Order: sequence, then C-alpha cells, then structure tokens
Amino acid sequence: NQILKSGTSIGANIREANYAQSKADFVSKLQIALKECYETEYWLELFEKTKIIDNALYNELKNDCGKIRRILIASINTTKENYNL
Repeated sequence: NQILKSGTSIGANIREANYAQSKADFVSKLQIALKECYETEYWLELFEKTKIIDNALYNELKNDCGKIRRILIASINTTKENYNL
C-alpha cells in the first residue's frame, strides 16, 4: 500500500506544481515530489531485498525512479537559479 501512495504522490505533486500560485510554490511541490521519489526508491529496495520483486524488475523500476529524481532535481535547481529562490 505504501509504495502505491508514495509512487502516485510523485505524479500528483508534479501535476499540482503545474498550477502553482508562485515560483516558490512550484519549487515546494517539486520538492515534495522528490521526497516521495526517495521514499518510493526505499520501498523498491525493501521489496527487492525481501524477494517481493525480482532483481530484473527492481533494476528497471529503480532506473525509472532515478530518471524521475534527476529531472526533479534539475527542475528545482533551474527554477531556483532563474528566480533567485
């Protein structure tokens, strides 16, 4: 259940960021999405270590999470730099 919540929260917060009231609010929403991404990675690691998912699926999902994480970090940093936040 928890991985479902953290995994879907990433997209929900990115969607909210698109309708942010300010650039600071935009960054805040993306930071929440980033936090949820880290939590999702934690659950994936736990699932792989306890053999709930196999190594191949774990690697694929971990890769996807990593891509999302890097995009979020770049977006946060760019927005902060461009708007002096």
